[in-house]
Amino acid sequence: MSADRAALERAVAKGLFARAFKTAATAPADLVAGVEAGLRRRALDALGLARRTGDAVLGFDQAKKALVAGKAGALLSASDAADDGREKLARLADGRFQCRAFTSAELSAAFGKEGVRHAAIKNGAAARRFIREAARLEGFRSDSPGETP
Repeated sequence: MSADRAALERAVAKGLFARAFKTAATAPADLVAGVEAGLRRRALDALGLARRTGDAVLGFDQAKKALVAGKAGALLSASDAADDGREKLARLADGRFQCRAFTSAELSAAFGKEGVRHAAIKNGAAARRFIREAARLEGFRSDSPGETP
């Protein structure tokens, strides 16, 4: 079993859990969605932790400032943010980790502030944790456009 959506879907569809455990075992029909939701929650929780430790900056101007100063380890742009703002920040990101996997509502909830469309996580442990969790989520999502490396 590997940690990807297609393998998990195949295992659920073919009943491979029973064979692997050598006993009667059935996976819930919503197992794949539950795993994705859990990975999504972990990535959003990492954002909340970054906010609480003071390692997150919110808003276009603050994210831009962190990118220009070389202090940002990760850039977040809401999937429903305006294209021009996302593109301007993406150009400044210059190889840094970028994530567009969350809506503005999800980012706002994670950071505890309304209307968050852009954010940056400062270099350090918080950025590394978020990058690891976001990469797991994107690796699991077979239909995602691959915005995160």
